[in-house]
Amino acid sequence: MVQSFRKPRALFAIIFLFLLTMVVVALRQPTTQAAPAGNCTYYSDASHTTVVGRYGKDCCNNTVAWGIKTRFSVCGGCFVCTPPPR
Repeated sequence: MVQSFRKPRALFAIIFLFLLTMVVVALRQPTTQAAPAGNCTYYSDASHTTVVGRYGKDCCNNTVAWGIKTRFSVCGGCFVCTPPPR
């Protein structure tokens, strides 16, 4: 009769440890960072003097999407965080 209680307890303990391990692993996963190649600044002409739009993510992983897209663009790098981190 004692053995019949050990099997369910052992199974419960194994399941509990498995779930606890999964929670710890999930919490330790790194956050997804912005892909710098997807960040583009768009200019009004080939001289690249007047910015008319920006699309992508900043370094704090906030979405940046304003202005218009033109054929005159430079992609890459990280936009400055808005608002900046404290």
